[in-house]
Amino acid sequence: MNTLDVGQPAPDFTLPTADGGTVSLAELRKKTDKGVIVYFYPAAATPGCTTEACDFRDSLGALQAAGYSVVGISPDGPQKLADFAASEGLTFPLASDPEHEVLEAWGAWGEKKNYGRTYVGVVRSTVVVAPDGTVSLAQYNVKATGHVARLRKQLGLD
Repeated sequence: MNTLDVGQPAPDFTLPTADGGTVSLAELRKKTDKGVIVYFYPAAATPGCTTEACDFRDSLGALQAAGYSVVGISPDGPQKLADFAASEGLTFPLASDPEHEVLEAWGAWGEKKNYGRTYVGVVRSTVVVAPDGTVSLAQYNVKATGHVARLRKQLGLD
């Protein structure tokens, strides 16, 4: 698994979204002053992923006011993402990467261990991309609970 490092160019992407459209990193970067928070999560509507998504939802106003945009990416299909967004009131883009191309390019797809079992899947990760397209923060194997609060502190928002 090749992870992204601070200062490295972030790979661009265009992916289908929960609302039936598409989202691209290039477009998100144009609409932000400070950067784009790209977070990768294993599966919509699971307990940890719901906690993390709702934390981003609850912090979205403060993140946007500080100049950041947020996008969540998982291997779920657009319809599952749409159901997840509707059930949890998520207003930021949720993107679908079922072939894992973006997940792999960003280092968020790899070997994981859970309850003594080793398998390949989504590594819960968050990468902040500066407006110039370079990585300003990269975190891998993050815990869902409390992650957004820690991220806000690292970004100087709290």
